[in-house]
Amino acid sequence: MDKELNVTYITLGGHVEVNKYRYLYFLIMFTVFILIICFNFTIVCLIWIHRNLHEPMYVFIAALLLNSAVFSTAIYPKLCIDYLSEKQVISYPACLFQFYLLYSLSGSEFLLLAGMAYDRYVSICKPLQYPTIMRKTTVNIFLGIAWLVPACQTAVAVLLSADMKICNFTLNGIFCNNLIYSLHCVSSKTLSIFGIFALLDVGLFPMLFILFTYTRILMISYCSCRAVRKKAAQTCLPHLLVLISFSILCAYDILIVRLGANFSQTVRLIMTLQAVLYHPLLNPIIYGLKMKEIYKHLKRLFCQAKVI
Repeated sequence: MDKELNVTYITLGGHVEVNKYRYLYFLIMFTVFILIICFNFTIVCLIWIHRNLHEPMYVFIAALLLNSAVFSTAIYPKLCIDYLSEKQVISYPACLFQFYLLYSLSGSEFLLLAGMAYDRYVSICKPLQYPTIMRKTTVNIFLGIAWLVPACQTAVAVLLSADMKICNFTLNGIFCNNLIYSLHCVSSKTLSIFGIFALLDVGLFPMLFILFTYTRILMISYCSCRAVRKKAAQTCLPHLLVLISFSILCAYDILIVRLGANFSQTVRLIMTLQAVLYHPLLNPIIYGLKMKEIYKHLKRLFCQAKVI
């Protein structure tokens, strides 16, 4: 507790041998962060520039990649600062803000993936109605819901946590995730119930909707001609790969919080890094290589760069 400024500081106790490997950690985190930003924004810019990519599917992809870039920005700069600092600390308000960004953006990702699943369902199963259903207004509504609903729900959890008294000033992690609840003197039933509601609302229900839509697509594609099956495979496979990748990220986050006490500090660190390293980096690679139109523009961009 800093008495002069009346600010509570939390020690991030999840780091392993920072003094010994600080520059190696910094180099890895900084490199990964730059790659994430470059990869994601390259595809976002391509979608923004090229008119033939101004379709609902590509708009959702751009929103998803932008979401990943902001998610990474909430984690990596602070990690880089910590690795170059003597003490790995964060003020409690900043910790709550990081928590807010992480979980509001995670909820947005599930809802964006649900919007993409619906877009693919209408495109493949109701192609004649697609221009009528997936209008610009519909896409904007989907995007608004995807970002506003998780943001509002997570804000409630943060406000409830801000009023809780803190007795533990060491967080057994490298950034502020659900482990912040372990800092409170007393566990809150209200927070627990609200957390379950939020998990169902922006996690489980969108997941069930995604599984339902892709099952329907699979059933209709199986009974259709080869061209429909090919279209379904080309456009749905990248979304499914991203969904699997993100689901693994969420599973790691839950395992770290629920079973972290059973693991050594090194294992917890590795599991935490697994949760934030791969997914933001894999998203643009999956869409860049698997989406035919995006791949064409990427290939053209790099061919022009070689000529120059």
